[in-house]
Amino acid sequence: MIDLRLLREDPDRVRASQRARGEDVALVDALLSADERRRSSSTRFDELRAEQRQLGRLVSKAQGDERAELLKRTKELADSVKSADAEQQEAAEQAQQLLLRLGNVVHPDVPIGGEEDFVVIETVGTPRDFSAEGFTPKDHLELGELLGAIDTDRGAKVSGSRFYYLTGIGALLELALVNAAIAQATAAGFTPVLTPNLVRPAAMAGTGYLGQVEDDVYYLEKDDLYLVGTSEVPLAAYHMDEIIEASRLPLRYAGFSACYRREAGSYGKDTRGIFRVHQFDKVEMFVYTTPEEAEAEHQRLLAWEKQWLTSLELPFQVIELASGDLGSSASRKFDCEAWIPTQGKYRELTSTSNTTQFQARRLGIRMRDSDGTRPLATLNGTLCAVTRTIVALLENHQQADGSVRVPEVLRPYLGGRDILEPPATGANPAAK
Repeated sequence: MIDLRLLREDPDRVRASQRARGEDVALVDALLSADERRRSSSTRFDELRAEQRQLGRLVSKAQGDERAELLKRTKELADSVKSADAEQQEAAEQAQQLLLRLGNVVHPDVPIGGEEDFVVIETVGTPRDFSAEGFTPKDHLELGELLGAIDTDRGAKVSGSRFYYLTGIGALLELALVNAAIAQATAAGFTPVLTPNLVRPAAMAGTGYLGQVEDDVYYLEKDDLYLVGTSEVPLAAYHMDEIIEASRLPLRYAGFSACYRREAGSYGKDTRGIFRVHQFDKVEMFVYTTPEEAEAEHQRLLAWEKQWLTSLELPFQVIELASGDLGSSASRKFDCEAWIPTQGKYRELTSTSNTTQFQARRLGIRMRDSDGTRPLATLNGTLCAVTRTIVALLENHQQADGSVRVPEVLRPYLGGRDILEPPATGANPAAK
């Protein structure tokens, strides 16, 4: 959540942020009004309590008619205190609910607009010219089936649409990607973490995933638990309700988990193959740092993502997302999009967000330095979303005979293989 002091001191900035997001600007004024009611009712409660304490001292010394009058006033005051306390709690609850609906304040350098109004910051590498090489590229599903790596038919038979099996070299390729990504993250100073896939509502709400994207989340009603769509959620909640000494910052974690998404609103999009699925594995970077260092850390996360995609020898572009495409918790967000040859366009593989102090305030995470305690800053960044990365690898590194070249960074994790080839006849577990 945002700092209420910012709301009181510079409401126009918060209104501008809401407008840039395409969200309800009237929410700002409703929150200002609720906050004023909360503060005035709190002041009234404190004044009545002080009068009640003073009256108690007078009663103890009074006698006769004076004492009777004071006792009568004491009863009236007790009713007023009870009423003021209820009013204070109601106003505080209303203000809190409105505050939780307000998105993070958009960074001033973020382009204004919607999903299509992103800005291309950088292009790295050049897409292959397959026509010049004399063949038409196959898409990742055709390649995956030839290699015995991907089986979407049986995935659909067992679990429904947008599910799949990775078999044979496909399973090994996932493990190679995860191990290589964790190795890069560990070398950069991240602590590897295997996170829970189920979290309580407080963790989901604290990271901002029960607002705009709530329809995309799987909820287990009997257990009151949510399946995570990213390990960002359990990593953010890892230090929930804690105070961290500033000398320990930054804390950098590389989380590995399965991710579950209902893909609500994506009907008809990316229905072929494994680009957009309900379940996939991901290596996620997450950082706790000081607010003053957050912007520099955001650039470091982006640099690590670029390092990863460059090591995979993938052509990609870096974009900055526009204000209306940020999600509620991000103040600023960059995506790295890899070139997908058979689609003829760049598609998102990684994303990194600076959520400033937004998540920390909601989760009760503070830092302590010489100036006292205050909310710290959190940032997140995808290092490897496995299925989408497999899509990009197969299509970009395919050869005319249906084999796929292995980038050097993955070879140690694939037994030294430099080429993925279709299995011998009868050895393909994905064969129909």
